[in-house]
Amino acid sequence: MTGFARTTTTYQQGAHTLAGEYYTSPAISHDEIEQLFRRTWMCVGREEELKEAGSYVLHERFGDSIMVVRGRDGVVRAFHNICRHRGTKICEAVSGRFSSTIQCPYHAWTWSTEGQLVGAPHMHEVEGFEKRDHPLLTVPVALWEGFVFVSHDPSPPSFDEVFRPVIDRFGRFGVGALVRVARREYEVKANWKLIMQNYNECLHCPTIHPELNQLLPYTSGANDLHDGAFLGGYMDITAANESVTVTGRRCGLYLGDLPDEDKRRAYYYSFWPNMMLSLHPDYANWYAVWPLSPDRSLVTCEWMMHPASESSAGYDPQGPVELWHTVNAQDWHICEMSQAGVSSRAYKPGPYSPRESIPAAWDRQYLLRMHGNNEKHGRHEKHE
Repeated sequence: MTGFARTTTTYQQGAHTLAGEYYTSPAISHDEIEQLFRRTWMCVGREEELKEAGSYVLHERFGDSIMVVRGRDGVVRAFHNICRHRGTKICEAVSGRFSSTIQCPYHAWTWSTEGQLVGAPHMHEVEGFEKRDHPLLTVPVALWEGFVFVSHDPSPPSFDEVFRPVIDRFGRFGVGALVRVARREYEVKANWKLIMQNYNECLHCPTIHPELNQLLPYTSGANDLHDGAFLGGYMDITAANESVTVTGRRCGLYLGDLPDEDKRRAYYYSFWPNMMLSLHPDYANWYAVWPLSPDRSLVTCEWMMHPASESSAGYDPQGPVELWHTVNAQDWHICEMSQAGVSSRAYKPGPYSPRESIPAAWDRQYLLRMHGNNEKHGRHEKHE
């Protein structure tokens, strides 16, 4: 997709691609949602979408509808989009702003933006009914670098502990203050794992992305996170260019107070299980990959820049958007070709090269989280 093979630091001899069933099996797809997605922290957007008190966005995945709301006290919270009366879905619009309270359209049960029940018509006639016993159902929420994360697990592992490897890693880029300049959604006819694996290497870049390879030679750079839930590192921008845009020129201000070396580099990281963050000197873009079925995925992509870039000389947000929209289309096509291949009964797992150490590391994390110590020859015994 949009990431790159850098060094061979963690290459393990004998590493092979996953068995075909991991890309085609409805049973495995179901297990992934239950064991991976519902048990971890998922990025659902940016805090800038919740600037005003009462503003909200909906996150609707895996049969759940979650309202992420900025309360009138300024705190960001998340609630299940379910009325505590008869279970009706409260909100339909994917985003908006509650004027002062949250009200179910069915029988007008009403909550504060902090989730406390403040109105329940005629329930005072019910013996023993107490408003305090019927708050909105809360969902764990965490904020990091301007990103908003929720967990479908009511008792997830500590966010700070999970994100320890990256919690302070990107401070110099000022990611928390960046503003969105563009957003795209793509539906890809490929399994979500193929998209993640593709992001994590650039051995394919000379053939699939020749224009990109001129800006970022696929043999350049190095990894600094090469095992576990966070993977990636940097690539060097070729000396004739200032950034990774269609012109090679910078499209705005530097993201932060960057050292000289970071003004000549681009950083690419995948966050377990479905988020990617790409940092360039003058803009960032991030992706979320959502499984729709074993052979279909939804990818959301947003581009962000320094808030003062709009008034700077050379401001050109379309430069990176145009480049990556082209690169994305190339990646989606090759991922769809991969899906067609691994769906064949003739497909057998193939060996990873040293230039594919990061997707191999991603696969190891996947198998560990799916099967723990029960993994055998790249397959899970229950599906053999």
